Amino acid sequence: MNKRLSRRTMLRGMGVSLALPLLDAMTPAFAAAESKPVCRMLVNYVPNGMVMRDWLPASTGADFAFSRILQAMTPFRDRVVLIEGLAQHFGWPNGDGTGDHARAASTYLSGVHIRKTGGSDIAAGVSMDQIAAREIGSRTRIPSLELTCEDGRMVGVCDTGYSCVYSNNISWRSESTPGSPEVNPRAVFETLFGADDPDPAVRAVTRQRDTSILDWVLGETHSLESRIGPADRGKLDEYLTSVREIEQRIANAGRSGQPVRAPMEKPGAIPAQLSEHLKLMYDLLRVAFQTDSTRIATLMVGREGSLRSYDEIGVPDSHHPITHHQGRADLIEKVARINVHHVELFREFVASLARTPDGEGTLLDHTMILYGAGLADGNSHEHDHLPAMLVGGACGAIRGGQYLQVAPRTPIANLYVSMLGAMGVEVEKLGDSTGKIDGLGGLG
Repeated sequence: MNKRLSRRTMLRGMGVSLALPLLDAMTPAFAAAESKPVCRMLVNYVPNGMVMRDWLPASTGADFAFSRILQAMTPFRDRVVLIEGLAQHFGWPNGDGTGDHARAASTYLSGVHIRKTGGSDIAAGVSMDQIAAREIGSRTRIPSLELTCEDGRMVGVCDTGYSCVYSNNISWRSESTPGSPEVNPRAVFETLFGADDPDPAVRAVTRQRDTSILDWVLGETHSLESRIGPADRGKLDEYLTSVREIEQRIANAGRSGQPVRAPMEKPGAIPAQLSEHLKLMYDLLRVAFQTDSTRIATLMVGREGSLRSYDEIGVPDSHHPITHHQGRADLIEKVARINVHHVELFREFVASLARTPDGEGTLLDHTMILYGAGLADGNSHEHDHLPAMLVGGACGAIRGGQYLQVAPRTPIANLYVSMLGAMGVEVEKLGDSTGKIDGLGGLG
């Protein structure tokens, strides 16, 4: 018999819990609680700037042609808004001298001047994702997720006179408390599914068992299957298969013996190649959104000043040094290839959201993603004309298929005020904002 289920229904076992996707059986109960689709928000940050000549389309409006870097997004044209002219004023020195990478990351989502210090007396500003988390984070099991694909130190100096904390964080809970993004897919998986037991020793034993998390909720799975209809059983089977595939990829990464070209040791269960690492993080984000475990997330593809090399695409050079190309065509080409690679991996994530049903639409319909960077040209450390792309339907708030040019040096915080409004969080001012962005659709 098909019985009504709560949207918060979970499968539970020893030391694990498994949230569920939106099933038809949840719809009557869910509709009574929320008449509108649930909207999610992700900020996808890429480090070290962009080759802007290969980012910007040649024309504005609805007839723009995708540039080289953005070519992979062509299938999702109607879900894309490109915005040119946004700036982060506090990324510039403002009397503090060098240290552009630290400022690029740490001011990106807050629009405030940070304190230049290499010690513990850090001072930044509350980021826009955490403003959202304060307002709506209590509606989900996890108020917000902060992820990264590159581990970084939280002590010492990483950019001239600036604490490493600044280069490694775009999310800030308070002026002195960074979000400290998680780099390990296994830890993210356990946050989503296997951290019910407060005892770390119990969780460690659970991790070491040569069994799937699905085995520990098998009894409740069978019970649920007997209470839902055929369509929901199909959705459940597809979802559980996806969870198992993520598990297996994390386990395989943990057994990998591949060397990592990086200035630090490889933590356990982190894939050697960025492509596999990022795909895992994207899959975990998709599942987190699908199960309504969280509605707010940030992802740093790399920390600012990243020294990652990209052997997988034929670029063995460290990323940051080649962005200071001084006009050398061969180095510019390598940076552009890295930029293209990042967007191609992002496109796969967008495609997975488009394939995932969510109520009357898809996850892509009900998600708003900002893909961007805290620097434009990495060679000159440009904080004006930042690369910014909105992707997704944002529950009807975004009118896609357009390339907007705003007034030069418009605070990027204006975009954040608009995005927060789409999430149902109204703020009069954020950092150096002066209003909202016009022309986005319901966001303006």
